[in-house]
Amino acid sequence: MASNWLDRIRWGTDGLVPVVTQEAGSGRVLTVAWANREALQQTSASGEAHYWSRSRRKLWHKGEESGHVQKVRAIRLDCDEDVVLFEVEQVGGIACHTGRHSCFFHELRNGDWVEVDPVLKDPKAIYGKQRT
Repeated sequence: MASNWLDRIRWGTDGLVPVVTQEAGSGRVLTVAWANREALQQTSASGEAHYWSRSRRKLWHKGEESGHVQKVRAIRLDCDEDVVLFEVEQVGGIACHTGRHSCFFHELRNGDWVEVDPVLKDPKAIYGKQRT
């Protein structure tokens, strides 16, 4: 596969680029993560989202543990060529390791962060133990 499309991306000094993951159809932002060249190559080749886990310092296939994979419908690059957007179909309806549909479940209300989205499935049931 030609990799010249990867050369258009303005990579950070750490070799990473932020990836906004948006649900196809609803347009809801599910998560923001990071990718390196290999993650984007794997995503393009497989049609499923791959990221670079900064905490685990390794390539991460979304859903590898939970089964909640993200089927990528489109990969887009912003006008500054320094942010990537994945438009995805979220398998199982859960994108967040907390068991919610989206990682953006806190909403600022009257000066406080309030959890506004329900837990759809207990993370212990997804991963076998609580993740942080």
